[in-house]
Amino acid sequence: MRNQGKFRDRDTNRARELRNAATPAERLLWQYLARSQLGVKFSRHTPAGPFYADFLCRELMLIVELDGFSHDVQPERDIYRDRYLVEHGYRVLHFTNAEVLGNVEGVVTAIIRALADWPTPNPSRKREGGI
Repeated sequence: MRNQGKFRDRDTNRARELRNAATPAERLLWQYLARSQLGVKFSRHTPAGPFYADFLCRELMLIVELDGFSHDVQPERDIYRDRYLVEHGYRVLHFTNAEVLGNVEGVVTAIIRALADWPTPNPSRKREGGI
C-alpha cells in the first residue's frame, strides 16, 4: 500500500540510524519478520506519519512496537502516538523487550494471530475472484 500523500516527508537518514542502533530484542524479532516469513512484508524502523514504527506492515497498516525503558519514562508520548496512529488507520501491537527476549515464539504467535484476525484493507481483485 502506498502512502498516497498522507505523510510525505520521510527522514530516511533517521530511519537508517534507528535500524543501525536496534536493540537486541528488535534484532531478534526481525529474524522472524524479515523476508515476508509471516506471509506479509514488514519494514523496520520506518516512518509512519511523524513517528517511526519499530516494525510496519504497510499492506495491513499494522505496527508492532517493542517497548523498553524509554517507554516507561514517557508513557504520555506513547499514548499520544498510538492515538494518532489509530486515527490514521493503523493498528498497533505492543510487546516489551523482555517478552521478546524471553519468549520470542510467543510474540511471533501473537503477531500471526493478529495478522489472521485482520483482513487486508485493500484485497487484491485476483484473490477476491476478480480480474
